[in-house]
Amino acid sequence: MKVLVIGLGGVTNGGKTTLAEKLKNMLPNCDIISQDDFFKPESEVETDERGFKLYDVLDALYMDEMVTSIHNWIKSPASSGVVTEEPQNICDNVKNVYVLIVEGFLLYNYEPLNELWNRRYFLTLPYEECKRRRSTRVYQPADTPGYFDGHVWPMYLKYKKELEENASMQVDYLDGTKSQEELLSYVYSDIIQELNKLRE
Repeated sequence: MKVLVIGLGGVTNGGKTTLAEKLKNMLPNCDIISQDDFFKPESEVETDERGFKLYDVLDALYMDEMVTSIHNWIKSPASSGVVTEEPQNICDNVKNVYVLIVEGFLLYNYEPLNELWNRRYFLTLPYEECKRRRSTRVYQPADTPGYFDGHVWPMYLKYKKELEENASMQVDYLDGTKSQEELLSYVYSDIIQELNKLRE
């Protein structure tokens, strides 16, 4: 049994969840773990001097629990409830391969996760488009006025810069303004190549 762990990181509202769900429907034995499921309750998230809840930092997440969940999946993917119905167009020799897609906005800046990835993708958006998309989404708790400019975007730029400065990290940057079909086609064919390598 072989396991492929795919990271799908990047900017808020960049299309990570949508892309992950579409890939899950196309890939054999595929499962998703979402970083959003590991946010601490609001009462445990720090507030800065401007009154902004600091959600876009690692401290706002139970990262150790997330790492444990991923390790548990890797140890025993078949028992994770992953659906093993094969997509029609997949060849027989990938049936003993399991694919885990981990999606989230802060995946590659946490050291314990970095040894796990087979492939890393990072979705980017320009400021205006990101702000526009973010304004159409409803969050719990809701974004306060100035939150995007005061916290969300600066944190994205900070973590992206850290990533770009880490020469040892192989990351495939994806343009989130491209159509969902284009992104899906690119990432899907890339993962299929990885699956083929695993089988060799």
